[in-house]
Amino acid sequence: MSRICELTGKGRQVGNNVSHANNKTKRTFLPNLQNVSLISDALDQTVRLRVSTHGLRSVEHNGGLDNWLVKTSNEKLSARCRKLKKDILKKRSSAAVAA
Repeated sequence: MSRICELTGKGRQVGNNVSHANNKTKRTFLPNLQNVSLISDALDQTVRLRVSTHGLRSVEHNGGLDNWLVKTSNEKLSARCRKLKKDILKKRSSAAVAA
């Protein structure tokens, strides 16, 4: 299981530990990933995703999972989220035609 946020694409970063004597050793900074269940209003189902806490705040700020996926570019999203976005857009367009 890779340590990458499925919504934002945020992954590990590489940097240095710097000691008091200014010795530098490589280290990694990992994102704070959480397993969460998010509700899709358009599909009427819950979706389990591995999301960073920053991504989770962004989803809440944009008014839910559906709005976030429609607004976000496909390059940042995982394959599962791209398929979910496609399903949501299809459902929204069919609902707009029916109304």
